[in-house]
Parts: sequence; structure tokens; C-alpha cells
Amino acid sequence: MSFFLFQLLNAFTFAALLFIVGSGFTLVFGLMRIVNLAHGAFYLLGGYVAYVVTSQTNSFFLGICASIISLAIMGVFEQFLLKFAKGAELRQVLMSLGIALMVNDISLVIFGGDSLSVPTPEFLQGPMELFGITYPKYRLFVFFMGILIFLGLNYLINRTKLGALIRAGVDDPETVEALGVNIRQIFTVTFMIGMALAAIAGSLGGAFLSLYPTADSEILVYSLAVVIIGGRGSLIGAAIGSLTVALLSTFGQVSFPELSYFVIFGPMALLLAFRPNGLFGKPI
Repeated sequence: MSFFLFQLLNAFTFAALLFIVGSGFTLVFGLMRIVNLAHGAFYLLGGYVAYVVTSQTNSFFLGICASIISLAIMGVFEQFLLKFAKGAELRQVLMSLGIALMVNDISLVIFGGDSLSVPTPEFLQGPMELFGITYPKYRLFVFFMGILIFLGLNYLINRTKLGALIRAGVDDPETVEALGVNIRQIFTVTFMIGMALAAIAGSLGGAFLSLYPTADSEILVYSLAVVIIGGRGSLIGAAIGSLTVALLSTFGQVSFPELSYFVIFGPMALLLAFRPNGLFGKPI
């Protein structure tokens, strides 16, 4: 029973991290209709920025802030490039994939191929007793961060003027612009939010999943599964998709280690056969 509970907590904490990454991906992919395959590369870059700043300042908080600011600024330049491929998904895929490869190679040159971990603050180090088992404090911290980000994004998208403009701009950008709203600025802010979420995920994930050259492609595959299962453009879908992927991944690796990817993508393929738009996605 304690083993099952331990793995269940592992799944929940991994789901929280996947939600933070997947929510940024679904904002850009689902709401803005931009296929940004560089999202995983910026997750890795955000982790590296947090690693450098945290190592130099001994402040985990400053490391996360530096990562958010750096990637949000880079998001402006990436969106500037991607706008030339607006409405052409294949060109978006190729351009964002090229950006991802460049970021990955530059990161490899600067940081090498060794596995690195973002230093965590002292109060989050070590284990604690929970439900009769010993579990790392930091993983629980990631879990609660995922919940807070979900609540914050849900409020932003559904309860604020910015969220209303984002949703309206996706459905009918011409009408929104006719009302005097600069829709390009709205989408730029949205893209920056998506990049900031990648930075937060990279900073948090870099402390317990480590940072290494192929981490970007691995997290991108999981993010794609999250968005496809949950349905693009849906935060609820991203949350359910993250939990589903994390549970399948965690218990699949324990029970069927040689079929760990099949355990995830087999049910995903079956789901798409009956619900092509995912669990909570809307027809385009």
C-alpha cells in the first residue's frame, strides 16, 4: 500500500509539472493557432537560466524570475519570426523546429552534455512524513505550484478583460480590431505568458528531473500528448491530460518498463479514433 501511495504521489507531482508545460503550450497552440515545437527547447533553456542565476546568487526565487524574464523577452522575437508563417502550419512546424534545434545546440555548447540540477532552497530539501510515508518536500512544492498556476490561469482566461480579449481575438480577430483593440499586442502578451510558463516549468523541473541535452524533446512529447488528450485550448483539458499522462507514465514504467511509451500513446491513439478533438477540445 505504501508503494502504491508513493507512486501515486510521484504521478501527481509529475502531472503538476506537465500541466505547467502543457498549459503554456496549449495557450499558444490552442488559443493562438501557432504550432510552436520550440516549446520544449525553451523549457530546457529556462532551466539552464535558472541554474546559472541560482548557482551565482544562491536564490531559487531570483533564478525563476530571471528565467521568466529572459524567456518572455525571447518570446517576443520568436513570435516576430512565426508571424511570417501565420496560417501555414507546415511552415510554423519547420520554423519552430529549426529554432528548437538552434537553441538545443547553443545550450549544448555552453553547458555541455552533463546532467545538471537547479539548486533548491534549504527549506525545500529533504523528506517529510505524509500519509505514513516519507516523501521529498520539493516534489510536493511542485504539486502545489501546479495547482496555483492552474487557478491563476483559469482566472486570467475566464474572469479578466485580457482573457476575454484573447478568446474573442481567436474567434473573430477582425471584429476585435474594429472595436479599437490592438490584437497583435494581445497575442504578443499571450505568447509571452506561454514562454513564461515554459520558464517556470524548466526551473522547477530542472531541480528534480535534471537538465540534459535531450530533455527538451522528451518534455515536448509529453506536452503534445497532454494537449492532444485534453483538447487544445482547454485548461481543464490540459489538467486532465496531464494527470492522465502522468499516471500512465508512472505506473506504466513500474509495471511495463519495456512498454512505457506504448502505455501512454496507445490509449491516446484510441482516444483520437473516437474523439479527434480530445476530451475537452472544440471543433476548429
